[in-house]
Amino acid sequence: MHLTRRHALAGAAAFAAAPLLPALPAKAAAPAAGKQNASFYRYKVGDAEVTVVSDGASTFPLADSFVTNAKKEDVNAALEKVFRPRDSVTIYFGPLVINTGGKLIVVDTGNGPAAFANSKGAAGQFASNLAAAGVDAKAVDTVVISHFHGDHVNGLLTADNQPAFPNAEVMVPAVEWKFWMDDGEMSRASGDRMTGLFKNNRRVFEAGLNKKVTPYEWGKEVVPGMLAVETIGHTPGHTSYVLSSGSDKVFIQSDVTNNPDLFVRNPGWQAFFDQDGPQAETTRRKVYDMLAVEKMRVQGFHYPFPGLANIEKDGAGYRWIPTPWNPSI
Repeated sequence: MHLTRRHALAGAAAFAAAPLLPALPAKAAAPAAGKQNASFYRYKVGDAEVTVVSDGASTFPLADSFVTNAKKEDVNAALEKVFRPRDSVTIYFGPLVINTGGKLIVVDTGNGPAAFANSKGAAGQFASNLAAAGVDAKAVDTVVISHFHGDHVNGLLTADNQPAFPNAEVMVPAVEWKFWMDDGEMSRASGDRMTGLFKNNRRVFEAGLNKKVTPYEWGKEVVPGMLAVETIGHTPGHTSYVLSSGSDKVFIQSDVTNNPDLFVRNPGWQAFFDQDGPQAETTRRKVYDMLAVEKMRVQGFHYPFPGLANIEKDGAGYRWIPTPWNPSI
């Protein structure tokens, strides 16, 4: 059927002129659910099974300093361009579980139970969604940490400060461990954010985890099939990964970008939580040029769930193209 504008307008006019339908007997409505489904999504990389387990999202007012080298009005314009509300930013969190057949691996652990309580369940969902996905935390062999920000390490502990993955070895970037565990660096830290990060990292890693922490080096496999890649700037030891199985691979980018609607489209923008903004930008462009040329899939920790996408060049920036939801694995 060919629907013209004239047909549409005529139909709208007829509807407006029609008498109201007679009132029907009221029926009891089903109660609103009031909550989302448990959020997890699986896909394959060769023989490896990847499960993206949502840790939820955090929405907050857009501050003037959120992007340190762009005007707030320009950031708002970027949000409006992709149909997001002005003056508000949403950051998503997506830890991973990788089942290689021989090992069960968690990559980053989300915001932790305190965030779940403080956000009324909006963030800190990793533990509950992990259970809903059928993953027993006691069965996890290895936890791989990309860097030491709270939304990546706080889920290492339970609400009573016990190891959330009691049987797992915790693998951390050697450079990151050296920086945050250095008393001299801690003494030189300034500002509430940096001093808070040092204190939080000491709290997390001194709560019975030290004996299970193993530093790893860039350019080597942190676990079989998963290569650790230097992607510094966001933090001094920030790390990403290439997960490979057979001829298939995916780039696990950690925090190379934050919200992609802002920082993929505008790779020159620097977020206030990038410890070295210019270096973070250099890293971002290098990684995204590579992803575009190689057509390699990317898994973004801060991409909207489930965070799997491809990247292409788009003028001075890039465009992220979400991978369609696959109902089978």
